Amino acid sequence: MSGRLLKSAEALIGQTNIATAAPRRVGTLVAHEGLMLEVEGFAQPLGSTAKVLSSAHAPVRGEVVGFRGSRSIILPFDGDVPFVAGSRVLPDGDGGLATCGAGLLGRVVDAHGHPLDGRGPITSRFSWPLAGRRANPLQRARVTRSLDMGVRSINGLLTIGQGQRVAIIAGSGVGKSVLMGQMLAGAECDVMVVGLVGERSREVSDFLETKLTPAMRARTAVVAVPADHPPLLRLRAAMRATAIAEYFRNEGKNVFLLIDSLTRVAHAQREIGLSLGEPPTMKGYPPSALGIIPRLVERAGADRVTGGSITAIYTVLADGGDTDDPVVDAARAIVDGHIVLSRSLSEQGIYPAIDVSRSLSRTMVDVVDRAHAAAAARFRQLWSLYEENRDLLLMGAYAPGNDAALDEAIARRDDMLAFLRQGASETVAFAPSRAALIKGFGA
Repeated sequence: MSGRLLKSAEALIGQTNIATAAPRRVGTLVAHEGLMLEVEGFAQPLGSTAKVLSSAHAPVRGEVVGFRGSRSIILPFDGDVPFVAGSRVLPDGDGGLATCGAGLLGRVVDAHGHPLDGRGPITSRFSWPLAGRRANPLQRARVTRSLDMGVRSINGLLTIGQGQRVAIIAGSGVGKSVLMGQMLAGAECDVMVVGLVGERSREVSDFLETKLTPAMRARTAVVAVPADHPPLLRLRAAMRATAIAEYFRNEGKNVFLLIDSLTRVAHAQREIGLSLGEPPTMKGYPPSALGIIPRLVERAGADRVTGGSITAIYTVLADGGDTDDPVVDAARAIVDGHIVLSRSLSEQGIYPAIDVSRSLSRTMVDVVDRAHAAAAARFRQLWSLYEENRDLLLMGAYAPGNDAALDEAIARRDDMLAFLRQGASETVAFAPSRAALIKGFGA
């Protein structure tokens, strides 16, 4: 017996490099204030993960989010667990990578990458950093190829290019979820990645059952973290979804990424930032809450080296219909186009309720031909002219014949609304969308 124990000990010692071995640092929990834990003796870098032993001696994972003097500030992934002063804090080296690969397709995972669909564990030898890999901006390819989105008004008037980043700006109850489902059904891509951040639990299951057909599920990876989860998990859900999309792009795939919503990502970072003592600015947002938006959005785009691309759609909630909200402004400034949904159109039963005059695709000029661009410009001109004079028309203050252009806009109003209207389950390809626009509004 003693001989076998001696051999086992020698084998273990033989696996250890004594020359490079370092002591394992174990921290001590000394304070718990609000969402944050203060730990002494835990010299780990910002963004690293840790395991904090709860009062029941069960390990609770968390992330180092800041420092206060010599103390590390840790935000636990589960804020409802009771902690006691003096608890041990251990380093955890598994929190900075996202499991990736084809095994994720057809699966639903949480912020940690654990499956939620009850279909067993996800095994893969591939991974990608949650924070992404900073790339040379010269490796980003130009957006030169149009992408079929299955929505006639978007294909025709707000043409999206492969590798473009687009924000859908909308208040509540104006058809945002329906439009998302149409774009997922019609998107021309190899892989789809969906990040459901801060949604109601009911909406998560509803989205999976009504927006994704079995054929779509087979090429879709979903990361879902409902609204009742801690802010750090909501933030990491968006990071994990983006990391998965980056991995597939690196494999040369054309990826369609949908993050719903970017506003709730900013809200999560606001909770974290205010807890750390950041000063609030506009509408209570600290600087880090608005800074997280470009760091997330800039990870999408086309890759010149691999030939892959990430075409990203980010939903942005305009609280109370306020399109000048700080999050809306920050998103609109960094994306390559934005689609604004109109409550007025939705109340008239016009779906998708896209406000053409306030929506824009900055790359459209590079991905469509002259006839298409001219017809879209003509449509937008007539639409804007009608909207500018809408109040006069409703009051009966305009006499027909005074303005030929306005007379045409009034006469073509029903044609424009007919072009916008599309059934929730209807898909219109790019070619018919272009043809209908040129036929109706071309030269």
